[in-house]
Amino acid sequence: MTLIWPLPALLTWALAWAVFLGLRAFGLGSIAAFVVALLVSVLPAWTGRTPWRRVFMVAGFPLSLVASGAAAGLPAWAWLLPMGLLLVLYPRSTWGDAPLFPTPGNALQGLADVAPLSGSARVVDAGCGLGAGLIELHRVYPGAELHGLEWSWPLTLACQLRCRFAEVQRADIWAADWSGFDMVYLFQRPESMARAMEKADRELPVGAWLVSLEFEAVGFKPKARLEAVVGKPVWVYQTPFRRN
Repeated sequence: MTLIWPLPALLTWALAWAVFLGLRAFGLGSIAAFVVALLVSVLPAWTGRTPWRRVFMVAGFPLSLVASGAAAGLPAWAWLLPMGLLLVLYPRSTWGDAPLFPTPGNALQGLADVAPLSGSARVVDAGCGLGAGLIELHRVYPGAELHGLEWSWPLTLACQLRCRFAEVQRADIWAADWSGFDMVYLFQRPESMARAMEKADRELPVGAWLVSLEFEAVGFKPKARLEAVVGKPVWVYQTPFRRN
């Protein structure tokens, strides 16, 4: 279920405050409680659908802490923690890729009908984040061998715990070899699609699939276009790619 904005932000702030106040009530120091509450709130904050929403969701708790006066006991360096957490989640080298765009539930419904795979097929989610795309791929292709590639260490670990049915590893999706896969699934950015198509055309075997959620590969003719979730089209391409 998609929550109406600003409810996701309010829930994220409430979660952070609940953790902070709960830890303080149990005697934990203000700095430690602040760090834990911030860590707890960062991951749900990155599910925001736009960059500005994610900023609001991350920043809401620290700013409200200052406004309430409860931050009086925190040293000045503690306010560098939000930026530090951002750099840990997404190193500077990955800022050109999509930060974290979770795949909506049932967004890949019908994909197996237009892009059939054998039971032993190998499928990779390139940039798997917290694993929402892997969960949907597992729903559509329950017999496939699923893999996830993610550059962020925290997200890789979280995805490994969440998606035990898949092999998830920390890797640069652009440096990783795609040649051993029958399907590559992406939920990136419009600016990344030309690079993705070039890499897929160079590395994927004939008959393999590249599936992109929401963003079309301009200049290429898709094998199919699905839209099980309104506003989230699924573009399906098969090698060798055909140009418009």
